[in-house]
Amino acid sequence: MSKGKNSKITRRDLLKSATLAGASLGMTGIVLGKETPVSVKEAAAPETSYESVIGMKFSPRDVVRVGVVGLGNRGSSMLPEFLAVGNVQVTAICDIKREYVLQAQSVIEKAGQKTPAVYSSGDRDFENLCKRDDVDFVYTATPWHWHVPVALAAMSNGKHVGVEVPAATTLEDCWALVNASEKYRRHCLIMENVCYGYNELMVLKMVKAGLLGEPLHGECAYDHDLRDELFWTEHSGLWRRFPHTTQNGNLYPTHGLGPMAKYMNVNRGDRFDYLVSVSSPERGLTLYREKHLSPDDPRWKEKYKCGDVNTSLIKTVSGRTIMLQHAVTTPRPYDRINLLSCTKGIFRDYPARLFLDEPPAHGEALGSAEWMAPEPYEKIRTEYAPDLWKQVGDRARENGGHGGMDFVMVYRLIECIRQGLAPDIDVYDAASWSAPGPLSEMSVAQGGMPMKFPDFTRGKWKQERA
Repeated sequence: MSKGKNSKITRRDLLKSATLAGASLGMTGIVLGKETPVSVKEAAAPETSYESVIGMKFSPRDVVRVGVVGLGNRGSSMLPEFLAVGNVQVTAICDIKREYVLQAQSVIEKAGQKTPAVYSSGDRDFENLCKRDDVDFVYTATPWHWHVPVALAAMSNGKHVGVEVPAATTLEDCWALVNASEKYRRHCLIMENVCYGYNELMVLKMVKAGLLGEPLHGECAYDHDLRDELFWTEHSGLWRRFPHTTQNGNLYPTHGLGPMAKYMNVNRGDRFDYLVSVSSPERGLTLYREKHLSPDDPRWKEKYKCGDVNTSLIKTVSGRTIMLQHAVTTPRPYDRINLLSCTKGIFRDYPARLFLDEPPAHGEALGSAEWMAPEPYEKIRTEYAPDLWKQVGDRARENGGHGGMDFVMVYRLIECIRQGLAPDIDVYDAASWSAPGPLSEMSVAQGGMPMKFPDFTRGKWKQERA
């Protein structure tokens, strides 16, 4: 997939591609006035002779040799996380901007490591990094449209790979990652840091312990005012605004959806079935441009297409529901919602709140419609403290970005590789959590029609696992 190709997509092309996708993947819509999909078929998976990588373990190694591709805003912030974990050597780095590579080289040397091999000779110099014999794991934090090319180069050269979010932006590329991971027997992980947040791991522990009962419904989001960042003249401002000119849907689904999928055992006994999506009008970027850009700024030539607020509803095969939202161009406080409604209670974040139908003996009994008081909630929060945060929480808070979740994510990844464990998150998660991007775009273009999720596991989602 190339950025140039995406930039030429018209509404007619989008409607045509959505129709073709519906035909080839068994995606059918709901007829107005009826409550159930008409002639819904399972989404057909491409034929392959490859074996699943579900449960596939890493080959254990004491020191993990890492190559980093993409050293802009996100890559440069993640580099210190790898260096701080221990038993990691950053042996090679790559970016098209030479100054970013030199800055990263200095950071690595100041951490007491050997000078890494550097690659900055054009758009595809990452392919040379991926061929090195002294790289075990490739981490990529490039712009979105380069995620899949880097991942495919890494796996085809025998490297495991960690891809920033979203892992892919088309269904075709989601399948490409799955097929490559199975073919080359290498893991392709989506580096979803929010899955390692304190509250997210705490809620997951509550669910597994049965405190909340059976999950029924979730609400999650990436609600983040990025208007200023989208108009930066460096880093993500150079590329992240452009999808708003060509696409209308959920451009960034995984921060909220990843943890929700974990709570609901998606790909581990349940899976996403279908999605419906609608978008509000676009106003945010246009109004921000009017207020902040000079009349001769070339960005006045851009026409923004993506609605300011996209809302999608996902139905799982077992009948659970998820509300997934994306809003990055309106004035608002940061919010991922992180709401999980279950048979015994409900958790809601921002701020964190808990309600239990029959609360344990941590305080006075609750009224019929009251969130748990701070003192009993804090006792439960301590009781269900995530194991990873017990182990490295202090180090994470001191060294880690995003409140420490970046460090915890990297720590757990390196722990899995060093101990020869299967990863917490695999390529099927990467594909499933990224798929709402293109599916929401198709649904919005067809007036909110339902879009079927492909079964990236090829039927193996029924296996319950960690």
